[in-house]
Amino acid sequence: MTDSQLLRYSRHILLPQIGIEGQETLARSHVLIVGAGGLGSPAALYLAASGVGRLTICDGDTVDLTNLQRQIGHATSRIGQPKPDSIRFALADLNPEVGVIAVDGRMDENRLLPYVTDADVVVDASDNFSTRHAINRVCIARRKPLVSGAVVRFDGQVAVFDLRRADSPCYHCLFPAEGEDHDTRCAVMGVFAPLAGIIGCTQAAETLKILLDMGQSLNHRLLLLDGLAMTWRTIRLNKDTSCGACSATPQPAAYA
Repeated sequence: MTDSQLLRYSRHILLPQIGIEGQETLARSHVLIVGAGGLGSPAALYLAASGVGRLTICDGDTVDLTNLQRQIGHATSRIGQPKPDSIRFALADLNPEVGVIAVDGRMDENRLLPYVTDADVVVDASDNFSTRHAINRVCIARRKPLVSGAVVRFDGQVAVFDLRRADSPCYHCLFPAEGEDHDTRCAVMGVFAPLAGIIGCTQAAETLKILLDMGQSLNHRLLLLDGLAMTWRTIRLNKDTSCGACSATPQPAAYA
């Protein structure tokens, strides 16, 4: 590591669980973030600040004035720009050593496949169930750890689905795709601005722990936050042996 890197990451290096070796591991790592909004912004900022070497950020939206109340990776001067390009600018200013790949457009399974395949961890910071289930299916096919988050109103949730492990539940185990559509967009329901930061930062923390094989991840657990009472609740998650996504089923031809 250079003298500049030793200074930049000195507070990480001081931690015995990370040290120089761990920091070098982060520099070699690649994280895919799907969604550059309220969750993706803080997650990307903290992963870049922490020295993750490569970030691929996907989003099909443009920066709007209504985003700026909570989507801290963007700025008034970048209204109208594609969100991946806007957040790439913010990350370059924060840490120019991090390589950022900006992918504009909504992601389906075929578009996700090469990015998931190349990533070490996938962060789901999307805002709709169809994208979340597409991410889940590709992560299952490629056995990639998935860090999932969601916020609405004053409520937030985080879970890790470590799909490298045969006993891990997946997103479909928790929210079956054939169930009722519960999409609750911020434009309709509203969201408490700091809540997006809390959940996005928690996703970043879980991602770093997975990359460093450090501590205990949220795999097998759903963490729920009531932002009004500021109370956390944990629900144990088990693999659904009849899950239509992660149970033993033939692999789709697209993933062969």
